[in-house]
Amino acid sequence: MFGALDISASGLRAQRTNLDVIAGNITNMFTTRGVNGEPFRRRIAVFAEGNPAMGKEGAGVHIQQIARDPSPFRMEFDPSHADAMQSGPHKGYVRYPNVDLSTEMVNAMAATRAYEANVTVMEITKSMGAAALRLIA
Repeated sequence: MFGALDISASGLRAQRTNLDVIAGNITNMFTTRGVNGEPFRRRIAVFAEGNPAMGKEGAGVHIQQIARDPSPFRMEFDPSHADAMQSGPHKGYVRYPNVDLSTEMVNAMAATRAYEANVTVMEITKSMGAAALRLIA
């Protein structure tokens, strides 16, 4: 019974981190210049099996890394923008982050549903444990 709770808890933690990453992507959707001078690059939570807190034997899921999406930046023509390119073949274009709001919203909905599914599994496991204790008592 505790194994099922541990697995669901690892799923909750992973999906919470995934939702945080998605929220960060949406928040920085229009950040055209970061610390390194480049536009914000979309981040992706990479899931891996297992629960590092429980060693190699632990079942569940965890976030292996937060990777950066290598896809190209979105280019929009706006010569009046402060970050518009001043010379070259893309003169007047602004590089925007490679974040698509529709994709992020779909990913957020899927992560929310997965989070809810893990909560449901925990509730069912808890009620099964309570029922077993009632039978024993």
